[in-house]
Amino acid sequence: MAPLIALAFTVIAGLATGLGGLLSVFGGGMSKRFLAGALGFSVGVMVCISMVELLPQAADDFRAEGISPGLALLAAVIGAVIVFLFSVATRLRRRSELPAHDDVLQKRALLRTGMLTAVALTAHNFPEGFATFLTALHDPRLAVPVVAAIALHNVPEGIAVAVPIYHATGSRRRALLASFGSGLAEPVGALVGWLLLAPWLTPIVLSAVLAGVAGIMITISIAELLPAALAQRESRATTTGIIAGALVMWVSLLALN
Repeated sequence: MAPLIALAFTVIAGLATGLGGLLSVFGGGMSKRFLAGALGFSVGVMVCISMVELLPQAADDFRAEGISPGLALLAAVIGAVIVFLFSVATRLRRRSELPAHDDVLQKRALLRTGMLTAVALTAHNFPEGFATFLTALHDPRLAVPVVAAIALHNVPEGIAVAVPIYHATGSRRRALLASFGSGLAEPVGALVGWLLLAPWLTPIVLSAVLAGVAGIMITISIAELLPAALAQRESRATTTGIIAGALVMWVSLLALN
């Protein structure tokens, strides 16, 4: 019974990502101002969670294991290089196709951005779900505030996934599937981690993975999300979104800790 309760906690936390997707695709329409603000919000969310939580935590974990914390930075650089190479390869493939109008190119860029964001956040949610599961398995009462805090910061993550996909495709269904899918990585991570990966998920391995995810998120924010936001020519909305996203994520991380 205890494992089922713990799994239910991870499902609740993961579904909050889908809630963020619902709020974004039904709450703001398709205006350029909303898109600029939402993309800026996503930048604030992803940079904040990377710089405030993932990288410092990875460095601390390495230090606790007697390993140089500089390896966290190396793992982040590797993650950044992976995203950069993928982005370059995608652009080269697009250039080899028939010329397209500016609006088509912008939609393609937004779709690529949304999919990269979904992949990065899925990778982040996977070990987060495992950690939530273990906490709930140990003490369900202790897990309640943890799940509430994780759900709080999963909502803006869902916005980060859904907004670019919705604006690229005009499909609420695809945007919601992507946001719910990235959130459901939490219960999947719980199950896979508990049943299969627990012996190999040492603190060193997990820290390296999370530092790599931080590098991926920062690169996506700078190379994909921010240019897409600035392309809307709504600088005030973009700036406001960045500040709001960073503040929301910072408050949620304080609650989580």
